[in-house]
Amino acid sequence: MLPIPERAMLPIPERVRTLAATADVAKLSVDGAPSPARGGVDERGRPVLLVRPGESLHGLRADAVVAVNLTAMRQLGAVTHPRGLIEVQGWAEAVPEAEARSAAVAVAAHLADESLFDALERFGHPDAPRLLRLDVGQVVYLTGQESGVLDADDYLGAAPDPLTETAERVLAHVNSSHRAQLAAGVARQLCEPAGDVWLWELDRYGATVRVDESLIRFPWPTPARSELCLETALRGLLCTC
Repeated sequence: MLPIPERAMLPIPERVRTLAATADVAKLSVDGAPSPARGGVDERGRPVLLVRPGESLHGLRADAVVAVNLTAMRQLGAVTHPRGLIEVQGWAEAVPEAEARSAAVAVAAHLADESLFDALERFGHPDAPRLLRLDVGQVVYLTGQESGVLDADDYLGAAPDPLTETAERVLAHVNSSHRAQLAAGVARQLCEPAGDVWLWELDRYGATVRVDESLIRFPWPTPARSELCLETALRGLLCTC
């Protein structure tokens, strides 16, 4: 396959932030040692952690080096595939009391844990669960065939694709109800029969389709600027006429 033009893809910082926005906390290490991992990602892309009494971060040493591994997955039928692996490295800091509720909501989006109520109701008590977040130092990412390192400014300065919520909803609908139509549209684009076809990624620059074990990118003629534009562009791929 020919290289995909950069204009057909989300910029790397934005792509990593988009993946992080829907990722789960999979692993936590403190000074290189594993620690219980439970948390989510806040609106700035910073991992937010729920830490219980007795765990290594509960005492919160300012010099402790923390690494949080995030995994973004894609469910295709009965099989779950990794979309991206992200390791956010930095230092833990306490969530300010004024931001504790929003931090708890970020955790609750990935984890239903009654300790969140305790962390809010007894905020600041020495024996209460704590809400911490990462002061980001750098971000290591692996997504598809791309890997690299982002510094904190590039990562925190980016934002998820603004059409992500719509894209995920539309993608799930196509994969559950219109795969035959998708396969026919992909076969027309490739001028050859397509095998096992799933919609893998969808964003304002194009769609990535998984055909058997390969990922194929179909860029839009112009970037989608609204939900309607995105749905219209996708219909162009699905249309077999």
